[in-house]
Amino acid sequence: MPDNDLLRIETEVVKALKNTYDPEIPVNIYDLGLIYKIDVDDYNQVDITMTLTAPNCPMADDLLFDIKLKVEAIEGVKAVNINLTFDPPWDKDMMSEEAMLELGFL
Repeated sequence: MPDNDLLRIETEVVKALKNTYDPEIPVNIYDLGLIYKIDVDDYNQVDITMTLTAPNCPMADDLLFDIKLKVEAIEGVKAVNINLTFDPPWDKDMMSEEAMLELGFL
């Protein structure tokens, strides 16, 4: 796959993540800093390494399902693997400046 197609898919993944919101916080998961890494390989498989704001999040399954559906819907994506980690644990300092402003932290 040409590099520009990999870049297109990664850009579309970021867009999808910016349209996915934490069920308890009115900010998208990308700007919240929950996404640690996005990898798109030569076979159009997307690996997302992410965390949650709290390990015991009651909406975790719904959130992961929503992410998987949105990313699988991107043209060219063959498979999606979400790696959930709590190392390092999420902290409000991981949020984008936009998210901090929206939540009144700045």
